[in-house]
Amino acid sequence: MDVRRPRAVILASLLLVTGVTGCSATHAHEHAPPPTPAKPSSPAASADPVVQISASHCGEGWTNPHAGQQTLMLSNTGDAPSEADLIQVPGGAVYAEVEGLAPGVTRPMQVSLAQGTYAIRCEIDERDPIVGPSVKVTGPGEGGPATTPVSYSDLLAPAKAYTQYVAGGLKTLRAKTKALKGAVDRGDLAAARKAWLPAHLAYESLGSAYGTFGDFDATINGRPAGLPGGVHDKNFTGLHRVEYGLWHRESAKTLRPVADRLYKDVEALCDDFPDERLEPADLPLRAHEILESTLQFELSGRADEGSGTTLATAAANVKGTRATIGVLRPLLDGRYPGLKQVDEQLDRVEALLTAQKHGDTWTPVDRLDPRIRESINGAVGGLLEGLAPIATILFPRRTQ
Repeated sequence: MDVRRPRAVILASLLLVTGVTGCSATHAHEHAPPPTPAKPSSPAASADPVVQISASHCGEGWTNPHAGQQTLMLSNTGDAPSEADLIQVPGGAVYAEVEGLAPGVTRPMQVSLAQGTYAIRCEIDERDPIVGPSVKVTGPGEGGPATTPVSYSDLLAPAKAYTQYVAGGLKTLRAKTKALKGAVDRGDLAAARKAWLPAHLAYESLGSAYGTFGDFDATINGRPAGLPGGVHDKNFTGLHRVEYGLWHRESAKTLRPVADRLYKDVEALCDDFPDERLEPADLPLRAHEILESTLQFELSGRADEGSGTTLATAAANVKGTRATIGVLRPLLDGRYPGLKQVDEQLDRVEALLTAQKHGDTWTPVDRLDPRIRESINGAVGGLLEGLAPIATILFPRRTQ
């Protein structure tokens, strides 16, 4: 984990994985095509119905509904930005959504519907959601998959479970870091090199919690990238700083204050964590974000400060991802058809990584057989595609 990592960019839709059409992901409008100014509708201009999105006319204008694939042109005729969901009535299952619809803008919503009753739900800034008139869809045609909305309160139980997981992991981190500090204090740098990796993996296995750690993430597990002095910068601290010293022949005298600072920071984190709150809405995003960072830093070797163990770190990140999926599984079952495939992909990535463990050592990334490295990168890339929709599926939505 690294405080300097960019936040993950969620896929713009679930089309490739679940077949849901028209579902733009949370905040994905930042990467969407430029909006088209609203134009008066006319039969000659377009065969697609223009549906109004506003507080006073939500969902009006959906004419000639039919089953099968279709496009609705959503036009924000109000005075505030809005989001719009096409939902099933009753039940509220979401078949498609459009985000970031500004006043005066018209954008398409593509969706496939089976025979049934549907409506448009308008989510206007700073107002309660409004459900428009019910529309009966008739005729032959298959409908696309739908997602049952998740509320913020639905994510509270997974967040509590993950907090308990992290609390247990922090106890392990404290013990492993204490062993590392003890070896450095004794001047036994060979023992310290053996103790470093278990301490580092204890931190990396915490997975989704790094966003809750605040500045502790930088002091305990930060990298020198971006620091004016690089590896010699006074603000380069923590596990990677100890790693650099242990594998670059620094003396025990030089490393003692570094290891002491690390242990004090770990103790401070352990003491502070009970007062911190893991944001429930962040958990679905972290499911993808952990391994995205792994691909960027560990599998590229950029995070290696001399130990050559970034593949071990990647395996620990897989463990953290599994823990995240584990607490979210009750919400994903029945909502995400691709979950079984994700489990299989996690198994494959883990097997590829652990095959590079040889006793107490790991193959450094830069010494991997090119074909094996390609297999690992490809497997992680495929897994990331499978994980990305989770953030959209479990994004908490207001329904009333």
